[in-house]
Amino acid sequence: MTLLNMSKVEASTPAHRSDQVFTLAQQYQQIRQFTEELCEPLVTEDYIIQAMPDVSPTKWHIAHVSWFFETFLLRDYDPSYKLLNETYPYLFNSYYVSAGNRWTRANRGLLSRPTVADVYQYRRYVDEHMLNFLEKIDEDTAQEITPLMDIGFNHEQQHQELMLTDIKYNFSINPLYPVYRPYKTVKHGRIPTLGWVAYEAGVYHIGHHGDGFIFDNEAPRHRVFAERFQLSNRLITNGEFMEFIQDGGYEKTLLWLSMGWDAVQTNGWQAPLYWEKVDGTWYHYTLAGLRELDLDEPVTHVSYYEADAFARWAGARLPTEAEWEIAAQPLPIQGNFVDDRHYHPIPLNEPPTAFPAQMYGDVWEWTASHYSPYPGYEPAPGSIGEYNGKFMANQFVLRGGSCATMANHIRPTYRNFFPGHARWQFMGFRLAKAA
Repeated sequence: MTLLNMSKVEASTPAHRSDQVFTLAQQYQQIRQFTEELCEPLVTEDYIIQAMPDVSPTKWHIAHVSWFFETFLLRDYDPSYKLLNETYPYLFNSYYVSAGNRWTRANRGLLSRPTVADVYQYRRYVDEHMLNFLEKIDEDTAQEITPLMDIGFNHEQQHQELMLTDIKYNFSINPLYPVYRPYKTVKHGRIPTLGWVAYEAGVYHIGHHGDGFIFDNEAPRHRVFAERFQLSNRLITNGEFMEFIQDGGYEKTLLWLSMGWDAVQTNGWQAPLYWEKVDGTWYHYTLAGLRELDLDEPVTHVSYYEADAFARWAGARLPTEAEWEIAAQPLPIQGNFVDDRHYHPIPLNEPPTAFPAQMYGDVWEWTASHYSPYPGYEPAPGSIGEYNGKFMANQFVLRGGSCATMANHIRPTYRNFFPGHARWQFMGFRLAKAA
């Protein structure tokens, strides 16, 4: 599939265009290009699989992010824009009820038409009109649409991550263990012994402040009181989780929350998702195919319930999201992100420059906090207000980003959220305890 032509935006920087308009066009093309880079290893058949209701076909993802720009930018701000296909808003809306009716999420994989080629034609159509629109607007309009453009950029980055995790799940059910991209060898040093970093009791501020893009659920900034606490100096590894399994962790009822025990019994969980024991050796499915388990890698694809049970078994607990953010605030945003093209968590193989280590990248870290609004929270007006606020029930907060997250997408205040049973995202954890 043809990527966007960057020469179009580079050639369109005459004096009548403001720096802001140029930056919007440049950001647009860069983000759209990366989506298509992620699709390069796929063949047509790979685009249409939906192995469970929680994942979506890649074809749907690349159409939906185009629908977003079409619906919230082109249709509202470009009077000359005409829909390429009148049914696409119905097929490619996700959960924006106020934006119109939607095709059932669980049945996205049943749509053989529009074809993959049709979807790429739609994507090119939206790109062409977006770039033409950006060429024509004045500085006042650019300032007006910048918040929507920023949401669109970050929205597409979220779907880039979902594409990778959904491709992984869809590939994992294939007994051929398909390889998305070959394994990228990493230097393998000795990881630090699990230790603790202590924090004093006190009143802290969490939540976003200052400039820069945020989602509405990251605000407003507010005070929290934290008792003295400690965080583990790194993420929990496969090897440590293996000890939990070998000690009968999945059979010990007293370690589990009631809903967690129900999930274990109903789903037959005996190990993290993608782990498989072959002739006495543990393997796990990765985007590089089936690989023998590296005990030093951060454990991933565990549910909240598994993380919570492990913490109880270890005599600890999961951190609250406030504790996580208190610890993360002074640390640089560095780690194993999708920019590094590993597509998998890697061992902590170099002496950390600061502790706690691995606060960003590798795996989204489960916290003990329910996903709820901050004091004074107000959702954005209009359909965009459906982005985060209406999901604030029956979910837990995760922090820090993963190996499938763009480095420029994450920040200390970023709040991800999933139900407690979810495992197909790159989800891991660290421990906490009282000081």
